[in-house]
Amino acid sequence: MSHITKSVEVGGKTITLETGKLAKQANGAVMISSGDNYVLCTVTASDEAKPGQDFFPLTVDYREKTASVGKIPGGFFKREARPTEKEILSSRLIDRPIRPMFPEGYFNEVQLLCSVYSSDKENDSDVLAAIGGSAALLISDIPFEEPISEVRVSRVNGELIINPSYKQIEEGDYDITVAGTVDSIMMVEGESREISEAELLEAIKFGHKYIAEICAFQKEFMKEVGKAKREIAPAEDISEMEKDVREICEADIKTVTGTILSKEERKLKNKEIYDKVIAALGEKYPEQEKMLSKIIHDIQYVVMRDMVLNEGKRLDGRKTTEIRNIDTEVGVLPRTHGSALFTRGQTQSLTTITLGTKRDEQMIEGLKELTTKRFILHYNFPPFSTGEVGGRPGPGRREIGHGNLAERALKNLLPTEEEFPYTIRVLSDILESNGSSSMATVCAGSMALMEAGVKLKKPIAGIAMGLIMEGDKTAILSDILGDEDHFGDMDFKVAGTNDGITAIQMDIKVRGISFDIMEKALAQAKDGRIHILGEMKKTIETARDSISKYAPHLYSMSIPKDLIGAVIGPGGKMIRHIVAESGAELNIDDDGIVTIAAVDKEQAAIARRMIEALTEVPEIGKIYEGKIKGIKDFGAFVEILPGKEGLLHISEIDNKRVNKVEDVLKAGQMVKVKLLGIDDAGKLKLSRKVLLPKEEAKPVSNEAPK
Repeated sequence: MSHITKSVEVGGKTITLETGKLAKQANGAVMISSGDNYVLCTVTASDEAKPGQDFFPLTVDYREKTASVGKIPGGFFKREARPTEKEILSSRLIDRPIRPMFPEGYFNEVQLLCSVYSSDKENDSDVLAAIGGSAALLISDIPFEEPISEVRVSRVNGELIINPSYKQIEEGDYDITVAGTVDSIMMVEGESREISEAELLEAIKFGHKYIAEICAFQKEFMKEVGKAKREIAPAEDISEMEKDVREICEADIKTVTGTILSKEERKLKNKEIYDKVIAALGEKYPEQEKMLSKIIHDIQYVVMRDMVLNEGKRLDGRKTTEIRNIDTEVGVLPRTHGSALFTRGQTQSLTTITLGTKRDEQMIEGLKELTTKRFILHYNFPPFSTGEVGGRPGPGRREIGHGNLAERALKNLLPTEEEFPYTIRVLSDILESNGSSSMATVCAGSMALMEAGVKLKKPIAGIAMGLIMEGDKTAILSDILGDEDHFGDMDFKVAGTNDGITAIQMDIKVRGISFDIMEKALAQAKDGRIHILGEMKKTIETARDSISKYAPHLYSMSIPKDLIGAVIGPGGKMIRHIVAESGAELNIDDDGIVTIAAVDKEQAAIARRMIEALTEVPEIGKIYEGKIKGIKDFGAFVEILPGKEGLLHISEIDNKRVNKVEDVLKAGQMVKVKLLGIDDAGKLKLSRKVLLPKEEAKPVSNEAPK
């Protein structure tokens, strides 16, 4: 393949695609660049599907090389290890719009790797990687004929900006990533500061203009370098098997689908149907259980969608706009700093809040400069939540993605650090799941934060919307069930307040949806969100007046900047001593603001007194009680304040003549002294005798001695 480079200008920035020079043994390889950002996107595919493969095994990995910003990785081994949370989230942003674009029935394993080799540290490379990944697939022989493109949109001072810098995102009203094809939207994800549905649509439409341009650019690139696409082997003719299965179970499937059942009951009924089919057809189609199960699944797919579209009836009997029953509680766990239990139908989140100090902040290391994060949300989805047996619990890509979405939904309505100087950790454990556990996390998180005394500006709720679409018929579903997500065409999550949207995530299984459908879904989501907020309000509406008695209470004081070192001490010795003696935690910023964290007020008081003593300036004429640190022939050295010693000269020890210091004082003894003066060198002059009662003069006798 010859070396080919092609460029296009998008929003004032040049995007360049290059192929034929690097990674030439991959099925497709593209180096995409914009400014100093370079991402190599490579795609490979197996020659054939594994025997019995019945799903599409696509793997997408986005990785950031630390060399791209001139950094050596931390840690013992000094090399890139497991993907960071940022890399996982970026991988998901690429995977989700690309996955639906492969032809149905293509089951060969495909791996897309996107590696950042150069970064300007001012712009994110993940949207570039999505474009580069699409271009690499497009020019390869892998069946992928319709490009997707991805952009990021923000609004700063009323101006819409395409692919904003990190700084512009921080200053902007929202950070929204949009992916799509030339004529439709494939994916939306982002966060905002309570924008309206109309403003969100404006941002998506603005982004789509550039998506269409970049898709057209990719098609031009493909014409110059594209390979012939592989042929997909025709599917096996199973029409007779389908006919046999349909005759046995289609009526049963329609009955079960149209009956209101719990998730467990539906699962059992479906198993009975499966067992009935296997018993009837097992001998005729030996070793075809997997295919028989797939046919049953396909019939269920058609029957469920037909019922929704033609009868307006859902699996649990609800109308398309109806929300499941909601039950809420707060304060369910006595020793946590805040807790809430949110149950919506068969989805349940138990969420806890932990308040920490500055030292509990999470350090974020990546291609940008090292930053810290004071609001952390973790989401756990154990297998028992769906009644299944699984491996050891631990966060997978899905859990990290769901947790990030919930975190983005809540974080922009938190009080500022000046208003509430705590590190906040939200932990959502999903105890039961049948649809939209991430949005249950948003609801439970909002309530738990308020119960913990965190002054949220407004309560926040989330809802997941679904879509069934066949030809001209569409049905938008509010608060979807797990099966409605599984058999449906869209999972559209929207979180926000009564006044606006704070986070959004849309994934679809079809090749794009129109703006008209999106607008209707957003309006229906708003109605559902407001209903859920009303249910939450019945339990808790505003933040508690105070935090938990078990949470660390924060106290602050100011010390002179030039005395910060005295409080810290050599190698941190002094600050460790204060922590050990008081039981409190300390944090000192560069401005001399000391934050003391302690559960017990007395612990904070001890720490404060010790700091005040360390930073107190000696005052002439003031009386101190100090410890004798050393004795010399000419006097004693007395520590009147931590680290501040003065000389108690032998002549200032007593009213009477003192021949030897040790006759009156001992090392380690506590003694009251008065500060008489401070010389030009800063040396302290002390006196003990001025504090002693003066001896009365004896009367003089005129009598001669006897």
